[in-house]
Amino acid sequence: MLETLLICLVISLIFNGRQSNKRRWRKQSLDNELKELIQSSDDSTGIALDIKNYLLKVVADAQNDVEKFNDDQLAQAQRILDRAGSSAFFWMSEIAAQMTLLATAQLNGFPTNVGQELGDSATPAKVIDAVVKI
Repeated sequence: MLETLLICLVISLIFNGRQSNKRRWRKQSLDNELKELIQSSDDSTGIALDIKNYLLKVVADAQNDVEKFNDDQLAQAQRILDRAGSSAFFWMSEIAAQMTLLATAQLNGFPTNVGQELGDSATPAKVIDAVVKI
């Protein structure tokens, strides 16, 4: 009788130990997923900020008659593409499309939210700040 009780006790300890290991593993995997989500959102914000700063630098270079497609601009663009991949290219294209739509609306006399926000003090840098919200 005592042997049966001891065997049942050992089996229950083994079974409960496995269950707690599964719970611990699940908790660790959820913690890891949460950490990855936080890091990826931080990285996305950083990439968006890099793209915005790159666009502002391109505008400043154009205003200061800096050579287009110079080595510094191309190297910075390559770093952004390496870091963000094709999503950076898509995002920059989206910004360019929005700016084109803004310019077209302005030429056709249609009011836009950016035009209302900036009023008569619109500069390329202010338009980028208005269009690229981070």
